[in-house]
Amino acid sequence: MKELVARLKEENLTIASIESLTGGMFAALVSGVAGASSVLKGSLVTYQTVIKEDVLHVDKKLIAEYGVISKQCAHAMAVQGKKMFTSDIVVSCSGNAGPDVMDGKPVGLVYMGVLVKEEVTTYEMIFKGSRNEIREQVCEYLKEKVLERLNK
Repeated sequence: MKELVARLKEENLTIASIESLTGGMFAALVSGVAGASSVLKGSLVTYQTVIKEDVLHVDKKLIAEYGVISKQCAHAMAVQGKKMFTSDIVVSCSGNAGPDVMDGKPVGLVYMGVLVKEEVTTYEMIFKGSRNEIREQVCEYLKEKVLERLNK
């Protein structure tokens, strides 16, 4: 995360995270870097659906139609996170870290959103490993995708 924090500082950009299965791990990793306070706006852990709906204001109809483990939900989480934190960059993630199939979605299936300025790109990945290994992989993947987007 040192590279990410340094890059955000260089470009005078801020970042926020809207996290579900990672439970705040992305923000914890960013905040573990000295000087992160100049770039990290904040984080919202939306572990339960009710928080996605009632606090983050993801449309209940969207969740009813596509589920919380969906590209549509990850996209909406990033957009709503932008409204909440007024950050230049927002990362979002929702998925199944296991140990069991959830809502018919296999263990390791994760949808992620990366919002840079106003443009959201969503990603679908199936990660392998233990529950915590999956969570760590999601954080690393999000970091890499933000850096890729900044390099465009």
